[in-house]
Amino acid sequence: MTSRIINQFLKSFVVLTVLALSACASIQQTERVAKIDPFERVNRAVFSFNEVADDYVIKPAAEAYKFVLPEFVRTGVTNFFSNINDVLIAANNLLQGKPSNAASDIGRFLVNSTIGILGFFDVATDMGLDKNREDFGQTLAVWGVGDGPYVVLPFFGPSNVRDTVGLVVDIETDFMINTNKLNSDEKVAVNGLRIINRRADLLDAGQLLEDAAFDKYSFLRDGYMQRRRSQIYDGEPPPMKDDE
Repeated sequence: MTSRIINQFLKSFVVLTVLALSACASIQQTERVAKIDPFERVNRAVFSFNEVADDYVIKPAAEAYKFVLPEFVRTGVTNFFSNINDVLIAANNLLQGKPSNAASDIGRFLVNSTIGILGFFDVATDMGLDKNREDFGQTLAVWGVGDGPYVVLPFFGPSNVRDTVGLVVDIETDFMINTNKLNSDEKVAVNGLRIINRRADLLDAGQLLEDAAFDKYSFLRDGYMQRRRSQIYDGEPPPMKDDE
């Protein structure tokens, strides 16, 4: 009889301990979200808008684009836009104090623009000049600018305050947007092609996300933050502090 009472007491104690720990974890998670995503209600509304725009406009256009054009053509288009972007990547590497990476970026641009026929063929990667991915948001982070609150931008998607400022600079220095060699209609057509091509490249990843994510908004938010942290530290981020 005494043994049964003790066992029942131990079981109750374990259950109460688990419940208490779960409650503490839930509170900590709520506090974490409030800190990194204080605009969650507005962000979710913008996220929903982006989802509708993608479902009814961008995604169908990307699916049609993928259906009509063979893969090698789509790859060439991706390479072309990626090649132009190598110039801005080089500039950001210089601003971040990484001259060797900047030299590699310029080397990629020169090789792919000539041997690779205006960048449609990525010859540079086969020559050992690997693709870097830098933007002004990362440059600001290297300079010590903090993330700021998480935000979701119309059409552009996940971001934060620092990266939003960086995005403005990226747009203002984007050759395909600001070039004088194209008229306004040609700019719309070229940049529309860039958007549709980019979305076509992400169709398979988008389907995996639909299948895997219970809360797509939270999944994308956390994934974005982890990915940006990895990019800022070139794939080798330091251990997170306890309060992060």
